[in-house]
Amino acid sequence: MIDVVIIGSGAGGGPLALAVSQAGCSVLVLEKGAEYQRKDYIADEVEMTRRNFWTPALTDEMHTLLEAGSPMMQPTYLGWIGQCVGGGTVQMAGYLYRLHPDDFRLKSRFGEYEAIADWPYDYDDLEPYYTRAEWELGISGSNGSHPGEGWRSKAYPMPPLDTHPLTEHLDQACERLGWHAFPTPRAIASRPYKGRPACTYCGFCAGYGCRTGAKSSSQEALLPRAVATGNCEIRSRTMVREITIGADGRATGCVYLDDDGQEHQVKAKVVCVCCSAVESARLLLLSKSSTFPDGLANSNGGVGRHLQFHGFSNGQGRFQYDRHPDKPLRHSHPFLERSLMDHYFLPDGVSDLAKGGLIRFGLPSANPIAAALRAAENRASLHENGGGMNGGGVVWGDELMRRISAYFHDYRLVDFEVFHDFIPNDRTHVDLDPQVTDRWGLPVARIHLDNLAHHQRAGDWLVSRGLDVLDAMGADELLNEEAGEVAPFLVHGTCRAGNDPATSVVNPYCQAHEVNNLFVVDGSFMPTSGGVPPTLTIVANSFRTADHIIDRARSGELG
Repeated sequence: MIDVVIIGSGAGGGPLALAVSQAGCSVLVLEKGAEYQRKDYIADEVEMTRRNFWTPALTDEMHTLLEAGSPMMQPTYLGWIGQCVGGGTVQMAGYLYRLHPDDFRLKSRFGEYEAIADWPYDYDDLEPYYTRAEWELGISGSNGSHPGEGWRSKAYPMPPLDTHPLTEHLDQACERLGWHAFPTPRAIASRPYKGRPACTYCGFCAGYGCRTGAKSSSQEALLPRAVATGNCEIRSRTMVREITIGADGRATGCVYLDDDGQEHQVKAKVVCVCCSAVESARLLLLSKSSTFPDGLANSNGGVGRHLQFHGFSNGQGRFQYDRHPDKPLRHSHPFLERSLMDHYFLPDGVSDLAKGGLIRFGLPSANPIAAALRAAENRASLHENGGGMNGGGVVWGDELMRRISAYFHDYRLVDFEVFHDFIPNDRTHVDLDPQVTDRWGLPVARIHLDNLAHHQRAGDWLVSRGLDVLDAMGADELLNEEAGEVAPFLVHGTCRAGNDPATSVVNPYCQAHEVNNLFVVDGSFMPTSGGVPPTLTIVANSFRTADHIIDRARSGELG
């Protein structure tokens, strides 16, 4: 029997594997996806981003979706993260921010609103683990650089990444507006770090694995060190179909299917589920028994409830090369690396909840197919000083060719994306689809989605603020793209953490209230999503949970 089995190897599973194996526990990591090497990560947009390299084809395995107001079920990529050793951290862009201290107490700050709740611990409790996560992973950033930042016990381990010279113009524009642009913290090494090389600035980050090893993914920064202890084994291409339970109601391990469909059983003292919020809820719901007929640790019906994604909004500005001789528009550096938290909370009157978010400015990635598709989009600009886009109609032929040519030769785009809270609500949740099964014959996860009007209102207002910055920089055209959409890859909330077993699934240490040797350690535990990407918070919380597991194991409470 092994000490700890960890199901999933991404932002939740990687830190657990490292910390628990370093403490001398025997660890088995089970990962449904393949194990890749740096040489497998090629700079090929078709192979990496358009052929299901990271996620399963919907013909093999899917989630299904029921949107509020629609009777039609449809297959969806919502909730898929990254199916490989290292999980979604392998293909992430690596924007790793801390939550704002008030993200831990939204209900206390705003009162009753939909299904928001306070966290069972606060920023002060997580701060040491934020610091540990930043240093274990290797984050490049600059502390003390914006007014929304919580206190820090230690600076980032590396300085910010180098940036495009246009960044200076963005900083000046924000200063004129009275706002505080700060270097975007990234899980990319700006200097050689713990045996890994520094970034080469190839620009192939989001949607790609890192060919140099500079990206601070679970695969690069955590799992090799866990294996090097001699206490950790990783098995890839293993589909866990059930967590097993003994007569005493404790978890005894799990059953998985290998790539040939052969069944294997694992016996373990502690079971940690780290499959991401949708798939973790699905696994618990699949794990039915006489003790838990409605799914493991689900006597209160909380598993799958409070599903959250992330609000996503964006916009862009065009800078014509021939109109800006004072700006270094043709410089080839791929990173702009600036963020704003000045609008993390909304002014009165924008929406019925005063929760905003973070604006991240950047340069479009080096994906020619995506660039061509973007050039062909027929959106009207908010203002244009000649040679702009016309709204309406379908673009093809000579006009399409002109636009593609102009995209690559006539102007520089600066774009931004807004991360804002997806507010938990009782209509957005996960259950098992009663009709659709995957290639193993198991019911797939069915997502019920209600995208609140607040997300649209907050998104519209935040996009306007991003466009204000680009206007202050002197953009020739401003384009409002999306507002209040659902980001598919940032998933939270289906096993809410709390102190009350009647209203939560796990306790403040991600330990199931009903099964004391079962832990759910990914975004599932988060009561609210926050207004920044959750990855760093998931990693920090995983280290916190690991310490709890180690302490309980040493005291004999989990043996």
